[in-house]
Amino acid sequence: MSLKIIVLAKQVPDTRNVGKDAMKEDGTVNRAALAAIFNPEDLNALEQALRLKDRFPGTTITLLTMGPGRAAEIIREGLYRGADNGYLLTDRAFAGADTLATSYALSMAIRKIGDFDLIIGGRQAIDGDTAQVGPQVAEKLGLSQITYAEEILHVENRRITVKRNISGGVETVEAPLPIVITVNGSAASCRPRNAKLIQKYKRALGGQEKAELTKEGQTLQHAGLYAKYPYLNITEWSVADVNGDVEQCGLSGSPTKVKTIRNIVFQAKECKRLTGSDNEIEELMIELISNHTVG
Repeated sequence: MSLKIIVLAKQVPDTRNVGKDAMKEDGTVNRAALAAIFNPEDLNALEQALRLKDRFPGTTITLLTMGPGRAAEIIREGLYRGADNGYLLTDRAFAGADTLATSYALSMAIRKIGDFDLIIGGRQAIDGDTAQVGPQVAEKLGLSQITYAEEILHVENRRITVKRNISGGVETVEAPLPIVITVNGSAASCRPRNAKLIQKYKRALGGQEKAELTKEGQTLQHAGLYAKYPYLNITEWSVADVNGDVEQCGLSGSPTKVKTIRNIVFQAKECKRLTGSDNEIEELMIELISNHTVG
């Protein structure tokens, strides 16, 4: 048995370094002012897909992401680790999308891709922390879903068995394929880049990246490679390419808006030192319970 897997991945701003320029006046994230990284839980999801590929020869992994031209880096990172190909949704009409508009665009792209057995992604992105996109994609495609997945245990007879890490315990659930699965950060970390795959895909570029390199008369290095080796061409799709409705994409399709972003640093105004005596410990516990810090 082989599987066709789509991994939803996102390039996100590094939220560990949020400054005053992190937000634009229209309420969208100023991604140019922040370092971009592969969303951590999407890497956990990619590892689960790669483990299935190891287990079932002939399995293919397709990465799907949405963002500006530089988001092609996410596709390359996936290729370096063992994915087979990828698609980048990139169009000014996609900009400023909330979860509703994002899930619409992704679902339209998945319909265009067509044949798949499993759609897998991280539980949530660190720039929004909503955990809504995966379930919304499942709803738009009319698919079953398993959330909070920690490990894919078995796939047999078109049924998948998954361990879920939920508040207060662990569940083992079974469901039919095709399905959407979202993966927790407590799942296995993604394997490192493979040296041979880096050499194979290091010159893979999207169309916008090529345009940036060749503008103002610059010569694209190794231009002949892109005709000789088609796998080096990262496919980019616009709204029109996925037969999308512009009104349901980007800001126009986003009913939710971010009003402000603040970087909050907690500072202690007072402190209390304890000697460790039973009376002091008891008094501390009473204080913590009375102000509902515990209990």
